[in-house]
Amino acid sequence: MIQTISFHEFQAAFTDMGRESQFSYEAQKALFDYLEQYEDETGEQIELDVIALCCEYQEIEEDEEEYKQYVGDDAKREEFVVAFLPCGVLVREG
Repeated sequence: MIQTISFHEFQAAFTDMGRESQFSYEAQKALFDYLEQYEDETGEQIELDVIALCCEYQEIEEDEEEYKQYVGDDAKREEFVVAFLPCGVLVREG
């Protein structure tokens, strides 16, 4: 059974699972938009599994050492970047 949800309901699902601080507002919005775009492009519907999303996606801030792996001249993992955020990136673990 599939249910279409709004961004507000997406945020509420993270709160209900105790994961409201897993991602910043900007990262949550970017993740929601990314997943909606994926569904539109592939025709595949995604089940909302907050824990799986928290395991599969990560927000990395500019001041974290790991950030350089995804952004910049020496980036080795830039293909995993889902979205650029005001102060970091949202990446898919690979």
